[in-house]
This record gives sequence, structure tokens and C-alpha cells, in this order.
Amino acid sequence: MLDLICRAASGTGFTFLMTTLGAATVFFLAKTPDERRQRGMIGFAAGVMTAASIWSLLLPAVEQSEAEGRVPGWLPAGLGLLAGVVFLVLLDEALRRLHPGAGADSNALLMTAITLHNIPEGMAVGLAFALAEEGPEFVAAATLALGIGIQNFPEGAAVSLPLRQAGLSRFRAFLGGMLSGAVEPLFGVLVVLAAAGVRAAMPWLLSFAAGAMLYVVVAELVPQAHSRAGTAGFVAGFLLMMVLDIALS
Repeated sequence: MLDLICRAASGTGFTFLMTTLGAATVFFLAKTPDERRQRGMIGFAAGVMTAASIWSLLLPAVEQSEAEGRVPGWLPAGLGLLAGVVFLVLLDEALRRLHPGAGADSNALLMTAITLHNIPEGMAVGLAFALAEEGPEFVAAATLALGIGIQNFPEGAAVSLPLRQAGLSRFRAFLGGMLSGAVEPLFGVLVVLAAAGVRAAMPWLLSFAAGAMLYVVVAELVPQAHSRAGTAGFVAGFLLMMVLDIALS
């Protein structure tokens, strides 16, 4: 068991490192970026999250459910997505009552959505490394970790950059982006300890995270990014994540 945990920790440790490196891009920002750049960065975050919701979460949820054959592929994808949206609606309402400032609400929702998105990714990498032996299985697990790790770089930036734009210090914005990926090694190890029960729930977890991310994109990020710069940022972020997901899948 200890060997399985160490293998899972090594794979998810790499993906966490890539999230951390992405979050570190906040240190290269100007202290007070102009409004056009700010909207472009928020649009980029929205594009990254939208593409990740589709190719990293919803489509794999459908494929895994259909492979198991227990329920139609659309069922966990649809209900899980709806559950993720409802969860974020309730969280949004709770945050608005606790923190009247819109910035605090947006930041908390953004971190919550991407953190939720990283949980099933950490589980997938942890399981792959725990079950892999030498040879093709290990190569497949390493490829999965590499693909998710590369995707995590823009996701780390997608958390830290909007936090910086909202007025947080560089270090606090970096810390927020880094912590959003800390759940990957945590849940990558936990899933090894409960592998049998978690596998059946993976399609639901993936689609739940997708619903949470899409709610944040529509309710918080798109309105803030509404401009030509924001639209360009959205397209750039969407294309980048789409290409990474397809090319590395």
C-alpha cells in the first residue's frame, strides 16, 4: 500500500508543481494593469475554464459512464453538471450575505470552481499511477500526468491573475492559485485508499466540477470581461485549453 501511495503522490506532485508555476506568472504583471489588459486576462481565465469544462470534464464523464454501461452517458453528465451549478448558486448566495463586496464573491467562487475541477483530475492521476506497473501502463500514466500538468499551467494563471486584478498582493494572488492545485496530491492519495468506491462516482464528480466552473464563467467572469479585449482573451484561453486537451488526450 505504501508503494501505491508513493506512486500516486509522485504523479500528482508533478501536476501540482505545474499549477504552482502557472500561478507564479502573477509575479510578472505590472503593478497596476490597464483596464484593457485586465479584461483580457479575465476573458482568458473564462476561456480556459470553459474549454476545460468540456474536454477535461464533461466528455470524459460521458465516456467513462458509457464504458461502465450502468447508466446512459448523458445521465451523470447532465445531473452532475446541474448539481455543480446549484452548489455554486447556493455558495454564491451565502458569500453575498457574508461579504457584501462583489470582489470577494468573485474571488471565492473562482477559487472554489477551479479547486473542484482539480479534485477529479488528481483522482485520475493518482489512480493511474497506483495501478500502473512497468511498461505500457506506466507510460500511459505518465502521459496522463504530463497532459494534465501542462493544462494546469494556464489554470494556475487563471486563478492568480484575476485575484491580482482584484487588488490582492502578488504573493496572496500566487498563494491562491497554488492552493487551488493542492487538492490534486491530496485526493490523488485518498483515492488510492478508497479506489473501489470512487471509480463508479468519477463521472458524477467530473460533471459536478464542470457545472461549478461554467457557473463562474457565466455569472462572474464573462460580465467582467465584456469588451473586445475580453473576447480576444476568451478565444485565446479557449483555444489553448482545447488544443492541449485534444493533443494530450
